[in-house]
Amino acid sequence: MDAIRRFSKPVLRRPRAILAFEGWNDACEAASGVAEFMLEVADVAEPFAVIDPEEFFDFQVRRPTVAIDDGGTRSLSWPTTKFFAVRYPGDERDLVVVVGEEPSFRWKTFARHVTRLLAEMDVEEVVLLGAFIGQVAHSRPVPIFGVATDPALVMRHGLLGSSYEGPTGIVGVLQEACREVGMPAISLWAATPHYLAANANPKAVLALTGRTCEILDIRLDVQALETATTEFDERVDQAMESSEELAVYVQDLEGEDPERPELDPGLTEDLVNEIETFLRDQD
Repeated sequence: MDAIRRFSKPVLRRPRAILAFEGWNDACEAASGVAEFMLEVADVAEPFAVIDPEEFFDFQVRRPTVAIDDGGTRSLSWPTTKFFAVRYPGDERDLVVVVGEEPSFRWKTFARHVTRLLAEMDVEEVVLLGAFIGQVAHSRPVPIFGVATDPALVMRHGLLGSSYEGPTGIVGVLQEACREVGMPAISLWAATPHYLAANANPKAVLALTGRTCEILDIRLDVQALETATTEFDERVDQAMESSEELAVYVQDLEGEDPERPELDPGLTEDLVNEIETFLRDQD
């Protein structure tokens, strides 16, 4: 049985695609936040296709959830990968947005399902989104790193290059799957402050959204993200005012090389917990 369930086949004009997955690739919900924001702005709620989770998830690790509607009817929600069609009447090209969770099993097979469906939709280029926790200051612009099937794409779009070697997530596997089928793909990675790791980061969402729109030539109203970013910065600044130690630490971070945002193992757990507690108390 085909793991891809198709509900319709929308007719799109020279579509591009954005892919974002929750989990290991999604520090501070920055990558998934971009996809959710773009779907919200476009007012698109129903997917045209999904990948059934049966083959790809350990349901004892990622259990389905139960919900009850107003009429008392129970329903199950599974960790399904969803494909959405976004039409831009004022532009010459449309968009496919893919959102889901990082699967547990059979990554190569999963990635081939994704690229097969993208190819069926005649997708011409792919942007994969990711975010990681790094030694960066919230007061500085969010560093965005790029990795591409063609390294020239990284230079063309003025992105920071990445020299990372080590374990990868589903984003890295999907980029390799795109390369195998000859589909141009670039992954964008936002570095988020490690001392804010337990909080959603709208500043990183805004930075990733801006870069994505530049690369794909999409015009999007990001005022809501800008407002959320301003409010976020104000809350973090309030936390810094209450902790001289934290303020000094962030000042030191501001002098770090933005192209090498490595995690600082020397930061004490108490300092991390201090700002996380403050921010949670403000919600």
